[in-house]
Amino acid sequence: MAVCLPDTQDDAPSIPIKLTRVGVTGVKKLLQLERTNKRPIILLPTFDAFVDLPNDQKGVHMSRNPEAISEVLETVAEDSTVDVESLCAKIVSRMMTKHEYAKRVEISMTTDFMFMRESPVTKNKTQEMAKLIAKAIGFRDDDGTVTIRKSVGAEVIGMTVCPCAQESVRESDKNKLLEFLDEETTQKVLDTVTFASHNQRGVGTLMMEVPEDKTVKAEDFIDIIEKSMSSPVCELLKRPDENATVLNAHRKPVFVEDCVRNMMESIANKYSDFPDDTLITCRQENHESIHRHNAFAEKVTTMGELKEELHIE
Repeated sequence: MAVCLPDTQDDAPSIPIKLTRVGVTGVKKLLQLERTNKRPIILLPTFDAFVDLPNDQKGVHMSRNPEAISEVLETVAEDSTVDVESLCAKIVSRMMTKHEYAKRVEISMTTDFMFMRESPVTKNKTQEMAKLIAKAIGFRDDDGTVTIRKSVGAEVIGMTVCPCAQESVRESDKNKLLEFLDEETTQKVLDTVTFASHNQRGVGTLMMEVPEDKTVKAEDFIDIIEKSMSSPVCELLKRPDENATVLNAHRKPVFVEDCVRNMMESIANKYSDFPDDTLITCRQENHESIHRHNAFAEKVTTMGELKEELHIE
């Protein structure tokens, strides 16, 4: 016989305070996304799942969160049309049903994502890794209507070169050259050679809401983030590749602020047909090589505000 056990989560709390987010973190799953006429994508995502908790309920039914994740993953296993942000939206919808008391439900997913690259000179094929990020938030109105907003993004490692230090080196070398060269010859040298600077390993992150009638590709986000920095990085670099990577990076020095602005401009141009209320977050953190601290820049805006700043119709 089944034993009826008490459900203490539904009891009244001793301190009647509403909680913003209660749930589980670090739920790991195996996810295989089928693709038409392509090999499937195998991911090992980690999920965080939260609901809000009213002030008259002692606790959430915690097991319902990983339960909802598992149920949705089983239903989409053979679906070649499901993207990760829609997957998160489906989990939110399932959690809204399981947590009838919740007014707000949130699910986030992060996973390593493999993509192919060629080294710049030798053209060796190499597997590169980025982080794929997806998120969905559901809101329940007083009349029971549920609205879900979903987002997708990527986090990519690249390389940046400091413009300020490079300009200082250039000016110092110019003064040394003028000691034994005329101004015209010195200028030719300055216009020809690549000047040193200190470098950073840059971590670029881009997140954007995706309306129901729109789609985005993770590869496009990766490309935008990489191009915002001085240079992409590559796991497999032979000597000619190393030389090309360093030279190309030093020909495109950028501040941490430049990286965010570059990302935002690319997003505005590529996705200008997205609704004006589409939320966009761009973030860059550079791991400094000559300091113990890191440099950071971020912008959070909507598509409408961004297009207005950039004078895009």
